[in-house]
Amino acid sequence: MIKKIPGTEIRAIARHIHISPEKARRIIDQIRGSSYEQTLMILKLMPYRACYPIFKLVYSAAANASHNMGLKEENLFITKAEVNKGVIVKRLRPRAKGRSYAIKRTTCHITIVLSEKPNFD
Repeated sequence: MIKKIPGTEIRAIARHIHISPEKARRIIDQIRGSSYEQTLMILKLMPYRACYPIFKLVYSAAANASHNMGLKEENLFITKAEVNKGVIVKRLRPRAKGRSYAIKRTTCHITIVLSEKPNFD
């Protein structure tokens, strides 16, 4: 039997995602504070490439909540969602006359924190 502790927060972190932090924040701002089912629906219908890793992260956080803490997924909502800047992967692109141009691939770290809605029955 898993013991439920009121006020617990479930956290899931995805690191080194090959998406610009600005593009990921555009999506995170839409889902912050919404319920779990509503978040999944929003992420499935949005046309951006960054939705898929965020969808997987929210799904993983809910799986952690139900498996490790015994919480019901229909009672979960997103209390905190943030995107931080990750490392920049630097590459060189060969150009004409022996020159080279730098290619900078930005990464980000995404953190999702879920919590259970308090029952006032």
